[in-house]
Amino acid sequence: MDIPRFHLAFPVRDLAEARAFYGGLLGCPEGRSSDDWVDFDFHGHQIVAHHAPDEVGHRQTSAVDGEAVPVRHFGVILAMPQWEALAERLKAAGTRFVIAPYVRFKGQPGEQATMFFLDPSGNALEFKAFARDEMVFEK
Repeated sequence: MDIPRFHLAFPVRDLAEARAFYGGLLGCPEGRSSDDWVDFDFHGHQIVAHHAPDEVGHRQTSAVDGEAVPVRHFGVILAMPQWEALAERLKAAGTRFVIAPYVRFKGQPGEQATMFFLDPSGNALEFKAFARDEMVFEK
């Protein structure tokens, strides 16, 4: 394990929907589960969908590069080819984007390809990519 893995637990309204979205559409292998939760391998990190319908959805946004970014969101930084392939797969699946795939901060430090979309429970996800790894924390 070169980079420590994170663990994130989040609410979903329906575990079958979560399995179809995270396991099917996003291709995250399923780990352990119970009647109330399911683990997924989210690009080497452990995320856990907990059945908690009263806790779902995003509510607040923050202005970033002229876009209304969901404040509460999670995701991963992919290599550019992986990001492009995922963007095409999501478009082909008819995904409704909160922020459609585009390059943010073009020509500035931290230039990045990004996209935001919601899971079936309204949890916001961001997937991004940088041309070079050192750009992730560039000021």
